[in-house]
Amino acid sequence: MRLSSAAFAEGGMLPPRFTCDGDGVSPPLAWADVPDGTQGFALLCEDPDAPSGMFTHWLLYNLSAGSRELAEDIPKDAVLSIGARQGTNSFGDLGYGGACPPRGDREHRYIFKLYALDTDLALEPGVRREQLLDAIRDRVLAEAQLMGKYKR
Repeated sequence: MRLSSAAFAEGGMLPPRFTCDGDGVSPPLAWADVPDGTQGFALLCEDPDAPSGMFTHWLLYNLSAGSRELAEDIPKDAVLSIGARQGTNSFGDLGYGGACPPRGDREHRYIFKLYALDTDLALEPGVRREQLLDAIRDRVLAEAQLMGKYKR
């Protein structure tokens, strides 16, 4: 499976629009080469370089098996019109929280991970990272990642 964005290349800099220095909207994403048997997708965006440890910027789950892209600027609703649900990020909010490393800190990596799952998840909106990871354990058929960087 492959994950890409029209807004930035693998290992490239995130445009300010997707950060706290801009509008803080979610970037467009697209994926391909989905394995047979996929029943849905889950997506995480995390910063492993945060001073406090892993910082979760986005949790999105129960994306339909037929979906192959996410538009830019996904609303911060608990349940999206496409049926997907959003979890609680490390800012304490639903939806995508823009990249926002401390000023003067080194360049941070923002890793978008897409998981192809063999089932829909019986999770309410608002779950946190640990709950999502527990729910997808042993359900992952394939995963793909895309990494962007940002520094303030």
